[in-house]
Amino acid sequence: MGFGPLVDTDWLREHLADPDLRVVDFRWYLAGRDGREEYLRGHIPGAVFADLDSVTGAEGGGRHPLPSAGQFEAAMRRAGVGASTKVVAYDDAGGSVAARLWFLLGYFGHRAQAVLDGGLQAWGGPLETEIHEVEAGDFRAAPPDTRRVLDFKAVRELRGVPLIDARAPARYRGESEPIDPKAGHIPGALSAPFTENVEADGRFKSRAELRRRYEELGARDGAVFYCGSGVNATHHVLAMEVAGLTNARLYAGSWSDWSRRDLPVATGREP
Repeated sequence: MGFGPLVDTDWLREHLADPDLRVVDFRWYLAGRDGREEYLRGHIPGAVFADLDSVTGAEGGGRHPLPSAGQFEAAMRRAGVGASTKVVAYDDAGGSVAARLWFLLGYFGHRAQAVLDGGLQAWGGPLETEIHEVEAGDFRAAPPDTRRVLDFKAVRELRGVPLIDARAPARYRGESEPIDPKAGHIPGALSAPFTENVEADGRFKSRAELRRRYEELGARDGAVFYCGSGVNATHHVLAMEVAGLTNARLYAGSWSDWSRRDLPVATGREP
């Protein structure tokens, strides 16, 4: 039986003591809160914390470039991840941050990773504040699967599959832009907020519902997703896998890359 891309809280409780399992708290916030501090206030028993910055590269387009293989390998080893470790990542944001770690693990060749469906809110059990020392893992990063990512040049030349903007509708339309230098969206992109992949309780919608959503977007044969900086867009990549659809790819630099270049920008609703 395959592992992932999601696990539920019942599965996690049953397997929490398994020696080949590593639970990773991957909480991160754009402003106002600190993921590590939230981890220290309380986390799923046995979970280790991994910081988004520790797996964000120093080179590349946008605010959160993909890490090098060496950087990612070192971060996963510190988290106690080994070659055969099953990794369950969670956040408190409907999986929109944990999906980035899930994506990176696959990008560097790991095939035993999942996101906790519903995240910390779904856990429902007691939390702990104890920080466990974990033995370093022997995780080895494979060469990155560059077929899964695009840069701005490839996005400009994209044909045959939809380009999908995962941000909130107001940012897509250019009515607000709290971070990046220009407001709006990439011309031709469709709006599909990642928040609509989940129910009100933060759990993913059913396989059938997600599949219907992507087929209506024209993504039956794949799609390219972007957001502000390439973090939340991985939620769509994860949801496509939940839906049983293939060829989901990420514009790694996303809007934070596009909006800093001399490139066309569109505003308003979809045509």
